[in-house]
Parts: sequence; structure tokens; C-alpha cells
Amino acid sequence: MGKDDSMAIEHLPRSADSPLNIIFERPTRRTIASYERELIRRRRTETGLRQALAQDEALLCQKDELIRQQALLSQESDHRLLNGIQMIVSLLSLQGRAAMNVEVASQLAAAADRIATIGRIHQRLHSLDGVQTFALKQYLEDLCRDFSMMLSLERPERMVVVEGIEIELPAVTAIPLGFIANELITNAAKYGTGRITVSLESNPEKGYALSVSNDGPGLPEGFDPAARKGLGMRIIRSLVERIGGELRIDRGDRDQGTRFTVLFS
Repeated sequence: MGKDDSMAIEHLPRSADSPLNIIFERPTRRTIASYERELIRRRRTETGLRQALAQDEALLCQKDELIRQQALLSQESDHRLLNGIQMIVSLLSLQGRAAMNVEVASQLAAAADRIATIGRIHQRLHSLDGVQTFALKQYLEDLCRDFSMMLSLERPERMVVVEGIEIELPAVTAIPLGFIANELITNAAKYGTGRITVSLESNPEKGYALSVSNDGPGLPEGFDPAARKGLGMRIIRSLVERIGGELRIDRGDRDQGTRFTVLFS
């Protein structure tokens, strides 16, 4: 660059918004008072954030305590229920042994066995609390074994069988399915006849299908489970919704009885 070019650059006019003015502009001096005001604002903000954090932590502690109390109450309720069942079984057994009539003694013994089976089913349904994953078919087989024992006390030809594949499921899905199967088997035993079949199969639409069917009379035409107001059907619908499943109802094998199917993934 020549001397003339250098002189030309030095004498270029500069506007107020010129980049050179912005770069070389002297910073504005701050007073001690302005620093003090900014420090006070920062301390107030920090105090507010600390208070909000403390409130959130207190709410979380309260929530954890409520969850712990609910779990404890649930365990206490189960314990009292099982104690009550055991007491009823003991009383029926004592009464049966003291009965002079053979038929009365037999009926009392059957009632004691039936109530004891109900207690075992309840224990089995709650035995997997806290478990992360487990084999669903094995769980259903254990559950249905208790049901078969209870049903055979009334009629030897009645039984509950489990068919299909074994799958490992997370507890958040498998435990609701256990309660669904319990409700469906109870309904089948109450309203159906003959054998009750529990099937666990793969399904191309959803992944898997759990079905419960019986040999009794089928449901009436136009049966809508969503319109049913019974507690059992409400429980089933709620649990199916919880696992993101789908409930279907159709005729059983050989066009006999009724089959409830839960599709899930």
C-alpha cells in the first residue's frame, strides 16, 4: 500500500454508527451504586430460586411419604384379609369335625377348602409385587391350578387349563394381565359350564393375545362390554386400558360358549 492510499484511509469520514466507532468506543463507566443494585438483584433472584427448590423438594418428600403410607396400608389390609380368611377356614373346619351329620360335615369341609383356595388366589395375585419381569404362562398355570381345585369341589368335570406359549413380560404389563385373567376366569366359572380354557398366543396385530373361553352359553347378540356397569367388567376395561390393550369378545371354539380376548404388546 502506498503513502497516498494510507492518507486516504486516515481521512475517510466516520459516521456515528461506523464499525470503527463501535470497536474503539470507550466503555461506559459504572458507579459503585450500580454494582450494588445489580448484586442485590442477583441475591434476590438466588433467594427466590432456593425457596422454589426447597418447596419442590418438600412436595416430593410429601409425595414419597404418601406412597409409602399407601403401600403400608395395602400390606396391612392384605394381612388382615388373609388372617380373616384363615380364621373362617379354621371355624368351618372345627364345625365340620364336630358335626354329627356326614353330609353337613362334608359341606362344611368343602366350604373351608373353597375359602382357603380364595385366600391362595389372593396371595398369588399379590405375590409378585416388586418383581421386574416374570414368565406369564407359568404364573397363569399356578393361578389356574387353584381355580381348578376350587371348581372341582363342586363338579369334578369342571377344570381350568392353560394353553399356548411362554413369554417374559415386565411386571407393569404382566400383573394387570393376571388380574384380568382372574376376573375373566371368575366370570366364566360363574356363568359358564364345562371346561375353562386360558390361552396365551402371539398375535400379528398387537403382539400377543390372552383369551379366556368356556363351554357355556354364549353372550346375547349386541353385547357391549363398554355399556356394562358391573364392577368386574369395569375392572377389566380399566386394566386393559392401563396396558394399552384391546378387549374383544366373540364365540368360543366350535362356535360354543364365549371367548374374551385381550390384545397387548
